[in-house]
Amino acid sequence: MDEKYIRVATTIYKVVEQPLADGTKAIRRIPWSLSALRQDYGKGHIPPMDKYNGFCTVPSHTHYQKEIDGFYNLYEPIDHEPVEGDFPDIESILQHVFGEQYQLGLDYMQLLYTQPTQKLPILLLVSSERNTGKTTFLNFLKHIFQDNVTFNTNEEFRSQFNADWGGKLLIVVDEVLLDRREDAERLKNLSTAQTYKIEAKGKDRQEVNFFAKFVLCSNNELCPVVIDAEENRYWVRKIHPLKSDEPDFLQKLTLQIPAFLYFLQQRKLSTIKEGRMWFNFDLIRTKALDAIVQCNRDHAEVDMVELIRDIMETLHVEQFSFTPQDLVSLMRNNGTKVEAWQVRKVLKQQWHLLPAPNGLTYQTYKSVQGIPNQFLPETRVGRFYTVTKELLKSLRL
Repeated sequence: MDEKYIRVATTIYKVVEQPLADGTKAIRRIPWSLSALRQDYGKGHIPPMDKYNGFCTVPSHTHYQKEIDGFYNLYEPIDHEPVEGDFPDIESILQHVFGEQYQLGLDYMQLLYTQPTQKLPILLLVSSERNTGKTTFLNFLKHIFQDNVTFNTNEEFRSQFNADWGGKLLIVVDEVLLDRREDAERLKNLSTAQTYKIEAKGKDRQEVNFFAKFVLCSNNELCPVVIDAEENRYWVRKIHPLKSDEPDFLQKLTLQIPAFLYFLQQRKLSTIKEGRMWFNFDLIRTKALDAIVQCNRDHAEVDMVELIRDIMETLHVEQFSFTPQDLVSLMRNNGTKVEAWQVRKVLKQQWHLLPAPNGLTYQTYKSVQGIPNQFLPETRVGRFYTVTKELLKSLRL
């Protein structure tokens, strides 16, 4: 690459290709002083350079422009030229990753390519087994979208210095373990954010448009990230081991990218936009997601649901009314130790229920001493809560 310089506003940058550990190169813009240029080229031989009013970030893979209305586009072009052809190995890895949701997986890839600013679910690939192809899939994404993909460690994700996120299409975290509540909140907020304040060491924070999508991988199938029951921003896929291990598989995938992109340009999406993250949540919900939600549950909540469900099924009722103390007594008679404050916390903070406004008469149930799964109706007065079958069903327990 010939030496190239640009001037953005009043600052000169040298555009270089930085070698990376995987053998690829990344384009970097390094601030360069006028005095350094004079030393390198001589006072009267400053090299020509393109001049821009400032930076912008406008992603496109099909109609890319480096200069837009006098501004330098920080989003990088991808150098693949779509060509009609076959892509059996790409089809194989996508079928392996997305399984029965293959068409949805193709929609995901197509939206990344043709609508890069569209918000998409946080894609989380989990497996406790070896040789599943998760990392191969991440590297495949990198080979498609090139400098618009950044790999992060857990520590880098948590860092306040995140200037490398600016203008990226994909933020990838391999071997993710973001098990703190603040990690989950940050991830959720970023996945739907329109703007974000990036920060580099020694520089002021700068607000930029944010359109990055998150792709995470983990060997922890149960608790890689804190995911609450009502959360609908995650698409979790459990990945099984590959049937065979080809050492040059990634190279084969890379050679087939032009044919795959041609296919994505011609293909009709199998879904329509049904929310801010495109997909209807019911289409992307999986058992792997439910397992993570279950792992993050409060144990008191799990015990409460099991008991209330037993009462409803035994007595064939659609709803159950009780005060926290009623439920504590029932659970203790059932051999489960729980405190009233734990019950209140679940009812108010996790189920978002409110008690009856005043002490009213209600019908509840009490255990029959010494006889399991036997309950008798009893009329009481108090500020009671009511749980329905529909609520229990929505809890995914």
